[in-house]
Amino acid sequence: MRLYLASTSPARLSLLRAAGIDPVTISPHVDEDAVAAAEAARTGAALTPHHVVELLARAKAEAVAADGAGHGIDGLVLGGDSVFVLDGVIYGKPHTVDRARERWHGQRGRTGQLYSGHWLIDHSIERPGRGVGAVAVADVTFADDIPDAELDAYIQTGEPLFVAGAFTIDSLGAPYISRIEGDPSTVVGLSLPTLRRLVLQLGYDWPSLWNTGTSALPD
Repeated sequence: MRLYLASTSPARLSLLRAAGIDPVTISPHVDEDAVAAAEAARTGAALTPHHVVELLARAKAEAVAADGAGHGIDGLVLGGDSVFVLDGVIYGKPHTVDRARERWHGQRGRTGQLYSGHWLIDHSIERPGRGVGAVAVADVTFADDIPDAELDAYIQTGEPLFVAGAFTIDSLGAPYISRIEGDPSTVVGLSLPTLRRLVLQLGYDWPSLWNTGTSALPD
């Protein structure tokens, strides 16, 4: 069973490959701000973190699945989205150096929640159309001894600018995280245990997605 990832995130791709799955990556071309604003206008209320990440994960998966014929899709389509929450405030990607620095000064030595939304659509030729979703949450505690100069050096690498919460757990940001409570892969932006449960809900078994030579174990 082929997995199509509605994302071009290197972190999600690397995580899946490490788990034995080499997906086809397709950019969903979704205007996330517009989708969230439209949903807030429809409901007449501010969106919760849970609602935001599931909504955007679904929008991305459905955008790719809608053009399934154009991409030659025959398999499962996965959309994902993540936000970081601190003191009840939702933080997405900072995009700028100043915003990333401001966020780090506010979250250093503290604990927030990383929400990762998942939406999986069965777009196989035999039984297309059904979609299932779930949200995973992990508590992230940051080190309290990070000097400003070290934070500035990290931010200047550009890594924090385009990830939710302005941090990573799988790259340069890992040494600045002192504790995680929950599934660590959630913090990368894709909870593998959650994805496995969704695969099972659609009637497939997890090993059917393996396609990277997982039978070759190291000596």
